[in-house]
Formats: sequence, C-alpha cells, structure tokens
Amino acid sequence: MKSSLGLKLGQSLTMTPALQQAIRLLQLSSLDLQQEIEQVLDANILLERDDGSPDSEPAAETSESGESSETATSTPEEQADVSIGEGDDIPTEMPVDADWGDVYDDAPSQPRSSDDDELRDFLEANMRRSMGLHEHLIEQARIAPFTEAQAEIAEFLIDAIDEDGYIPRWDELVTEIQRSLSVSVEDIEEVLELVQDFDPTGVAARDLTECLRLQLEAMPARTPGVYTAIELVDKHLPLLTRRDPEVLAKVTRRPVEEIEPALTLIKALQPHPGRPFQAHESNYVTPDVFVVKRKGRWTVSLNPEHMPRLRINRHYQGLIRRADSSRDQQMLKQHLQEARYFLNSLEARNETLLRVAQSIVEEQRAFLEYGPEAMRPLVLRDIAEQLGIHESTVSRATANKFMLTPRGLFELKYFFSSHVQTTGGGVCSATAIQAMIKRMISAENPARPLSDATLSDLLLKEGIQVARRTVAKYREGLGIPPSHERKSPV
Repeated sequence: MKSSLGLKLGQSLTMTPALQQAIRLLQLSSLDLQQEIEQVLDANILLERDDGSPDSEPAAETSESGESSETATSTPEEQADVSIGEGDDIPTEMPVDADWGDVYDDAPSQPRSSDDDELRDFLEANMRRSMGLHEHLIEQARIAPFTEAQAEIAEFLIDAIDEDGYIPRWDELVTEIQRSLSVSVEDIEEVLELVQDFDPTGVAARDLTECLRLQLEAMPARTPGVYTAIELVDKHLPLLTRRDPEVLAKVTRRPVEEIEPALTLIKALQPHPGRPFQAHESNYVTPDVFVVKRKGRWTVSLNPEHMPRLRINRHYQGLIRRADSSRDQQMLKQHLQEARYFLNSLEARNETLLRVAQSIVEEQRAFLEYGPEAMRPLVLRDIAEQLGIHESTVSRATANKFMLTPRGLFELKYFFSSHVQTTGGGVCSATAIQAMIKRMISAENPARPLSDATLSDLLLKEGIQVARRTVAKYREGLGIPPSHERKSPV
C-alpha cells in the first residue's frame, strides 16, 4: 500500500459567523427580533438606539424613496484610525440578495415608553386580574359551616380540582384522603356534595355528565325542559353531539316539542366551569408588512415599529486606536466588529423580507382585488426563482411574519398553496377551493346541509374536479363539521 500526495480542486460553502447571524435574524418573528435587539444592546457598548441626536453615527438611514444609505460605517478619517486586524474585514454587503426597491415608505416610529410602562400597559390590557379558581373556592370553604374534619377533607378536594373545574382520578384521591385523614368514603362523599354547591355551578365534578347535571339541577324546577335535559345528559350524552331532536325523540320516546327546549338548556351550560377563572392573555399579532393600493398600484412597506433605528456610538468608536493592543482596545475592536455584523444582518433581513413580500403581492394581486376565491397557486420555489435566492431563504423570510392588507391580516404562509387541475386545463389553488366550499356551505339550507359528495359535484360544475375525500379534508381544515352535525330542524 503506497501513500502519495495530490492536489484536488473543489468548491464548498462555508457558513461564516456573519452569514449564520443573517440567517438566524431572518427567521425570527417580530417579537423575537425585538428581544434579540435588546440583548445585543445590553451586551455591546458600541451599539445604541438612534434617538436623532448628532452625538453618534447613524447606523442606517432610509430616504422617502426607499434608497438606503451606507450602514454602520465610520468616516474615512475615523476608518484610518481603526484596525480590526488582518483577515477581519467586515463586508459592506451581507450574502443575502436584497434591495429596498422603490416601494418602501419610511415612516417615523413613535417614541417608545420605558420598559416598566410597557410591561404595565401589557398586563393591564391583556391579563385578567380576577381571583383564581382555587382562591375563589378556598374563600367559600372558609365561610362554609364545616366541622374541623370536614374542612380538612374540603381542603384536599379543592386542591385536587384542575383548571377546568374537574376532579380527575377520583378513586386515587379517595384512597389518599382515607390514608391521610382516616375518614370513611361516606364522609368524603358528603363533603364533596357540599363543595359541589360552591360557585361556579358544576365545579368539583368527576366527569362531564356530572358537571352538566349539577348545573341543570341548580336551575328552578319550573324551567321548561330541565327534567328532560337531565335525562338526556345522564343516559344519552353521546347522541347530543348530533344535535338532532328527531333522533333523540325517537330514542327517549318523547315528543320533539319536549326535546327542543331541553337541547336549548344543554347548549347554554358551561362544560368547563373553571375556564372563566383562568388568567386570560390576548394574543395580539402586529403586522410586519403593510400593503396598500396607491394610484392603482399595490405597494408594500415594512412596519417601522419593528425596525428600531440603531447606530454605532461615536464616542466609544473614537477611543479605538490602531496601534494599541491592550485588553480594553481588543474588547472595543471586537464590539465594533460585532456591531457592524449585527447592523448589516439587520438591514439584510429587512431587505429580504421586503423583497419577498413585494413578490408575493405581485403574484396575488387577484386575491387583493377580488378575494380568496381568486387566490393563485403559489409555492416557495416560485418566489425563490423570481428573486434569485434559495428556497430556504424564502421559507425563513415568511416564517411567523404577518401582512396587513385591505382584506385583513394574514400570515405570509397563507399566500402559498398547492394547485388542483381544472377541467379546462388550468390550475386552481387549494385556498380558492376552500373559499368556494365555505361560500357554498354558508348558503346551504340548514334543514338539508350539503354533503361532501354534493360539494364535490358543485365544484365540478364550476370546472374544478376534486374527490370527495379532498373536499372533506378542506372542510375539516376550515373547522366546518360534517353535514349530519350541521343539520338543524326547520
């Protein structure tokens, strides 16, 4: 076996730290990006917010026409005094193909309040400050006429109630209470009945049937249909999902006139009595991109609130000396390099997002003009080929990003859908077919709802050939129940 030396010529792609950072920033949502910016500002002393004062060098400025100026670079005189080191040249352009174009409308961002004020406003707007379920039940237990032994049992029971108001694993709980308090099953059942009288009605139930029955039994005896409703809940709970009075009347041997008011009562019950006491946080979504029509042309602009203006601190940058290799100087040089990398990556992210959004709008102008039924088939590869970038870049740019249009707020992923061949030789997007199905179902006769096979036939009449199974899949994707569940009495 001989060993030899040889030369081999080849190409390979190296993921530099700058490229890795640009890719990571591109796929971040607006909220994650804000958190990333705050972390970088805290960690890098050369990077700061641009508040408009002339003390520091602006990192990036954009004119009204959308042409971006040079980002995070010092003056020629300052560059002569700064040396990052051989082989550490910072590129002025990141390896992400981007161009602001002529559609970016720069708008001044509103002044931001302090972090404490923002946190307080968020909590006041989104969090319910009502008492929790367990605290609510404990307050009632303290004023209830319990004996000392009953109070201990009630404490066990309340502690076992979950967030929805149920007591799971009842048998295990009874065994634990017996072992801890040396009480009988009858004592536990007695206290359970007292706790089940607490507010909210239906709390401490062991299953759904008991929860609904407790709420029905708490109603006045003269309530129309209450006894029939109790019978339906106790004996025919699975059939209630069909919401068909005729079927229930046949099974219970009661007239439909008795079944209908009972169903009305059951529909008004709360199957999760603990839900209203849970802390509720509203999930607000802010758009990353705005789309408006101006002078007959659809234009795209980035949300300025998601693009904080950053700059390099000129004071600290002036402290950097070329010939000094002290520890402080090395730290300043490293921070300067990281700041420029971050600013270039941030600008590249915005440019790529804008280009992708503009390309999507160009492809889906019919949707903006006429609605979901005019949505065109579109895949990531189409945008990637049009912009000359990789398909994975388009995927990252559209992940967790939202576009505000005159037709509503949509995730960028919403505009991508597969295609279905039409009888005329063309194609139709899956989103458009879903919109057609939704339109047909909304116009159906509630007494005779359209089946999936009937919807397939109606789509065929409009030139779209899809199987019944495909219609069922699209219907389920819209959250629409099957025809037998949509049926209602005349």
